[in-house]
Amino acid sequence: MLELRQIDTFYGNIQALHEIDLKIEEGEIISLIGANGAGKSTTLMSISGITPPRYGEVLFKGKPIHELSPDKIVTLGICQVPEGRHIFPELTVSENLDMGAFLRKDKKGIEDDREYLYDLFPILKQRRNQPGGNLSGGEQQMLAMSRALMAHPQLLLLDEPSMGLAPLIIKQIFEIIEKINKEQNTTIFLVEQNANLALKIADRGYVLENGKIIMHDQADKLLVNKDVQKAYLGI
Repeated sequence: MLELRQIDTFYGNIQALHEIDLKIEEGEIISLIGANGAGKSTTLMSISGITPPRYGEVLFKGKPIHELSPDKIVTLGICQVPEGRHIFPELTVSENLDMGAFLRKDKKGIEDDREYLYDLFPILKQRRNQPGGNLSGGEQQMLAMSRALMAHPQLLLLDEPSMGLAPLIIKQIFEIIEKINKEQNTTIFLVEQNANLALKIADRGYVLENGKIIMHDQADKLLVNKDVQKAYLGI
């Protein structure tokens, strides 16, 4: 579904990603793990067009997308939930969801997706008329994910969904990520500092260090890899 070929991404003269090669098959959950500053978020932004790569190719279903604008990439079926959530705090929960569906025209499909998400996150239905800024951190993460899903993506990019959340909420968020993958057949690319959780729900994983992919394997194999355990799992 998605392929990164020899991606180099820069911030000015500073190179953040070095020759990144990565593949995601349809229906998979892929986790990208690494320390702070490794380039995980930059990888997602290179895909979504926010920080386009200077060299290399991003292919979606075999077609190059690395020169497209972010809004065009969304229309192809790729949507990102950014680190820090970035909901619209002054808009209501319902209006935030409307923004997620902004590029869609299928009214029935939009309403069906809204009801599905309200079933998935009942607290959002209860608070649908409240400003997003009044929600707790966990509720805002649920809203950010729901807003992205309202675009009906084929590929969902999740950037640090567990950041700053209580363990009980993190468990709920990760259960829902698995549910979305299975029930909606949504392919998921998960960037996450909690490597243990990320690998437990993933099919495969990549390890990023200093802007370079240093390892990739089946997720269950990475979980028992001694180097991964020492560096990222605290074992």
